[in-house]
Amino acid sequence: METHTRSKAITYQPAGQFEETRFEKIHNVIFEDSRQGSQLVAQEIADLIRQRAASGQKCVLGLATGSSPIKVYEELVRMHREEGLSFKNVVTFNLDEYHPMERNNIQSYHYFMYQHLFDHVDIDPLNVNVPDGMVPLEEVKEYCKAYEGKIAEAGGLDFQLLGIGRTGHIGFNEPGSHLNSATRDITLDHITRVDAAPAFKGLDNVPRKAITMGIGTIRKAKRIVLLAWGQNKSEVVRETIEGEVSSEVPATYLQEHGNTTFVLDKEAAAQLTRIDTPWLVRTCDWNEDLTHKAVVWLSTKKDKPVLQLTDKDYNESGMSDLLSSEQSSYDINIKTFNRLQHTITGWPGGKPNADDTHRPERAEPARKRVIIFSPHPDDDVISMGGTFDRLVAQGHEVHIAYQTSGNIAVADHEAIKVAEVANSMDQDGLFSQMIRDIQEKTSEDYDSELVRKVKGNIRRAESLGATRFLGIPDSQVHFLDLPFYETGTIKKNPLGEADVEIMNNIIEEIKPHQIYAAGDLADPHGTHRVCLEALFESLKDLREKPFMTDCWVWLYRGAWHEWDIHEIEMAVPMSPEQVLRKRKAIFYHQTQKDGVMFQGEDLREFWVRAEDRNKDTAKKYQQLGLASYAAMEAFVRYHF
Repeated sequence: METHTRSKAITYQPAGQFEETRFEKIHNVIFEDSRQGSQLVAQEIADLIRQRAASGQKCVLGLATGSSPIKVYEELVRMHREEGLSFKNVVTFNLDEYHPMERNNIQSYHYFMYQHLFDHVDIDPLNVNVPDGMVPLEEVKEYCKAYEGKIAEAGGLDFQLLGIGRTGHIGFNEPGSHLNSATRDITLDHITRVDAAPAFKGLDNVPRKAITMGIGTIRKAKRIVLLAWGQNKSEVVRETIEGEVSSEVPATYLQEHGNTTFVLDKEAAAQLTRIDTPWLVRTCDWNEDLTHKAVVWLSTKKDKPVLQLTDKDYNESGMSDLLSSEQSSYDINIKTFNRLQHTITGWPGGKPNADDTHRPERAEPARKRVIIFSPHPDDDVISMGGTFDRLVAQGHEVHIAYQTSGNIAVADHEAIKVAEVANSMDQDGLFSQMIRDIQEKTSEDYDSELVRKVKGNIRRAESLGATRFLGIPDSQVHFLDLPFYETGTIKKNPLGEADVEIMNNIIEEIKPHQIYAAGDLADPHGTHRVCLEALFESLKDLREKPFMTDCWVWLYRGAWHEWDIHEIEMAVPMSPEQVLRKRKAIFYHQTQKDGVMFQGEDLREFWVRAEDRNKDTAKKYQQLGLASYAAMEAFVRYHF
């Protein structure tokens, strides 16, 4: 893995020079997290701006929107404020804009760029170019030609910043886009619209068309840097870097550009061959974890239980050097099988009066204090409802801490339904005001404070219904309402000291032996990720406290993903009856059923997704040769 410090520039190295990158056709660098990568990219942009200024030249930047470049813009703004970086010689051209879209709409890319960059630096407004989302349809063609002409008149793009969509689009060049395409209007792919739906509070509100720079326009840039963060991007990143050039994955056209770098975090790079299956490209240093991962992979690839793998299976799959280091496939198989078996436990809080040498959790103390952190008011039961149920049934003191109110996930019609019931008994007109607030709200407006409060209280009531069903006293249910979330919009504030202080307070109050938290890393700006960062910051603050020496942290995954089998350190089996109890607990969250606001492209309801995921985990264990269970919930331990 390549890592860099902020002061270094991204080094260009032709792909394929080294054996371990022989599958890769685009140069890429991998960072521990998106912040490190973003700082380096911002430094490269700043250096280019300064070099051009020193020569008395304009610096022409192609800029992207979306979540990927946010931290790059934050760092450029910081350098302007603290290091005197000037943008007076900068000319910018944005990649795209929805059509139709008013400039002042909070979902417009024009609004985004001024919010994140242009309002905070000294760029000349006349040098800012963002496609106009309100060009009349009959004028779009001529407008796009003029946009191309303006780029050419500026001398072409010195630097183009890109993100990548799950369809493989760059800009809004969707599958089918031509290699030499220019700036034009385009119909958005369904997946692109689904990914944008949360920001628009529903798929129906997402525009179907956009104006975008073309592939040909982008490829004329002298330098291209593409950013990709999070697990959701890992598959398309692998297809783009290692696949064949194809119009079905437009980003693959960048393989034919001579000066392109993909800047990735660990999660986005996870499916690259040299990261995911390094034994296929080089001789490996076979430590225990890599061996475990490789054998699980081999068992799945050969569709054989672990204990039935042979020397031939290993040799045919690039793992002959593992055999020579471990003597025989039999020895490797036994070690892997035992490690898998030892992850399975029906005692997530530890089994009292038992030898815990090969168990995931400690036997003592027999009765543990537990905090389950839930980013939204239903993640606890969706992601670990069966384990939650077990912990309560086995006598542990379980506390639930809902980190955010989840108010934006309550649809307006759900809030009105509750308000109308309350309004029939309300003498002060409070709920009438709330109904008016919702009815008078436009697509560009935020929910009023009153509406947000009621929506948050709806989710509180649903959460209490579920926790009472599972046997938790109300006194052990905590609503933290972390401030970063309470903006009334999809876009949240950065994690702040107040958020971490709230986390510190509840941990210090309870002094837990176990903490469970959502370990989703799909979106670096998503609520789950920010809530996890809040926990990590809190653990840093509290690590010297005496009670923390006895605290173990277990991470679960959300509704969309599960840990890979080789990663799992604790797998909690569920009986058919427990699967049903988990389902009933999820049902208490009624506003999140039957067509929820943030459905994603998966049209299954959350309880169905959760059950299918848990059943699939159990099936994978069975296919590896382990015992057969109805379902399983999985956890990875975080060492702080």
